[in-house]
Amino acid sequence: MDLSAATWTDVADCESDLAVLPVGSTEQHGPHAPLGTDTLLAGVIADAAVEAFDGEVVRAPTIPVGVAAEHRHFPGTMWVSPDTFRAYVRDCVASLAAHGFERVVLVNGHGGNVGALEEVAGTISRADAAYAVAFTWFQAIGEAGAEMGHGGPLETSLLAYCHPELVREGRLEAARDGGADGWGEWVRYTSLAHDSAAFSENGVVGDPTAASAERGEALFEVAVEALVDVLETVAARDLDGPAYRG
Repeated sequence: MDLSAATWTDVADCESDLAVLPVGSTEQHGPHAPLGTDTLLAGVIADAAVEAFDGEVVRAPTIPVGVAAEHRHFPGTMWVSPDTFRAYVRDCVASLAAHGFERVVLVNGHGGNVGALEEVAGTISRADAAYAVAFTWFQAIGEAGAEMGHGGPLETSLLAYCHPELVREGRLEAARDGGADGWGEWVRYTSLAHDSAAFSENGVVGDPTAASAERGEALFEVAVEALVDVLETVAARDLDGPAYRG
């Protein structure tokens, strides 16, 4: 059930206690991919998993702005502080739980959100009337996500499969040439760069010319399968044990 399209009476009749809350970002993804890449990909993966899940799942609206100050040098990027982000996600989950959706999977598409989401999911599960877990698609796909950069081959492939009209094909070579091979600047395992502009001329990390819709389809299928597995596990979890409910 998509909350954006449902009526309150539809929601009142829903017998499920399971929800997904997609979380993305509005930030630069190089000259070839849209600012909404992370939001779009989190949403399409969530939608497909809800469709594939054997049972009813409430699909909450996607949160489109996250922890993304590391991309602030590039026009159009929006960001909030980690404190604001955690508080907002926590309040969103609390509102879902108030209507009986007490099992919530946070479906994330942005690397900058990872730490804050894991922290707030723990806080919610320990202190609130809900159980939340954080699912990040490019972590959940295991070795298939090894080349995850930023606006690189994986994200560009997923876009090419899910939203091909949004990939600026004529800019892929420029995106590659102005990008970085890896994320960050490191000396003795110490990160020296806090922002993407410090090591990538155009914000790209990885080679987007290696992307393809076929590769995107394979990534999509693995990510959706992983999310369905998580949904099934969360749906079956015993929340009355000593580790929950205080």
